[in-house]
Amino acid sequence: MPRPERPAKRRSNLLTKEGLATADWKDVTLLRKFISDRGKIRSRRVSGLTPQQQHQVATAIKNAREMALLPYPTKGR
Repeated sequence: MPRPERPAKRRSNLLTKEGLATADWKDVTLLRKFISDRGKIRSRRVSGLTPQQQHQVATAIKNAREMALLPYPTKGR
């Protein structure tokens, strides 16, 4: 018996909701919303960003990590 289809749930674009065009590496509070509790960058499926915004956020997170503002991912043991 086939499963009934559910309507697609739209994820809210957090950058648009905040009224920002680009992600800045100095805005740590915003960037923390795109990082999991393990320190990994959340995927585009989860974050709801466009591909260009996801690339900007990933680059900003990596720059913030280099500046020691954000943690690197922890080893899973």
